Amino acid sequence: MAGSDTPALVADVGGTNTRVALARGRVLISGTTERFRNADHSGLEAVLRDYLSRHRNRPKRAAVALAGPVRGDHAEMTNLGWSIEAGALARTCGLAHVALLNDLQAQGHALPHLPETHLRRIRTGQPEGGTKLVIGLGTGVNAAPVYPVGTGHLVPPAEAGHVHLPLHEALDYRLADWLIARRGFASVEDVLAGAGLERLYAFHAAEAGQSQALDAAGIIAAMEAGDALAKATGRHYVRLLAQVTADLALIALPFGGVYYIGGVARAMVPWFERFGFDAAFTDMGRFSDLVGRFPVSLVEDDFAALAGCAGYLATT
Repeated sequence: MAGSDTPALVADVGGTNTRVALARGRVLISGTTERFRNADHSGLEAVLRDYLSRHRNRPKRAAVALAGPVRGDHAEMTNLGWSIEAGALARTCGLAHVALLNDLQAQGHALPHLPETHLRRIRTGQPEGGTKLVIGLGTGVNAAPVYPVGTGHLVPPAEAGHVHLPLHEALDYRLADWLIARRGFASVEDVLAGAGLERLYAFHAAEAGQSQALDAAGIIAAMEAGDALAKATGRHYVRLLAQVTADLALIALPFGGVYYIGGVARAMVPWFERFGFDAAFTDMGRFSDLVGRFPVSLVEDDFAALAGCAGYLATT
């Protein structure tokens, strides 16, 4: 375990932006956090070199959270196309050691240390502590359980966004057929990611005999303006998200709570009550009472994954 006074480099690489900071122990160093637009850089090495060129502290260890599968010292960015090798990254940036984590793993390591002020409670449930579940909704979709182990936590990697979309009604089956014709597969991410919300809107437009397209921000604005097509899209999105969440919850049994993270989650949570999230979440037949015990919250801290990276390094 590294000393708490030793600065470390932490980075959170999403599909659109990369956030970078320096940390001591579990704490991010004030004034060191920066955000980079991925499209402006050729790869993660370029981002980190740019960042380090402006900071006098030269860290020797780093933890990088990435939105994609991590296999040992190698990672592939699912929605970005970057390929990352820990050893090459360390050599390029003058680091002695680089740890690669899936982004949901980093978020999971942050959960046990998030203050209440960084959370928005969606449903209280009957919290008992223990296992937690983090679900990311942004450029991509993923989920990971957070298991308490001794004095720390185990957060196994996963690619949960690429499982089959749940089908509960005739409308869902038509959506799946529509997605398969265009994507070859109807996955959770195809609907619940930012681009997925846009696809869902296009599907509802087709259902209404129209040919319309809006980006995710435009859909949210249209919902706020009372547009019927946008509201139908939002209502369908919330129901599907609730059902996916309940399915994952029955696998992980997160009596410590379910936690949403990501820009799409923040945009959609204000609509949960109006669009019947709680009823859809707890509509699990004879398991409804069990699912109803799980608390659900939104993480409102954009830099939680950086803190999770710092926490991971502090315990390794």
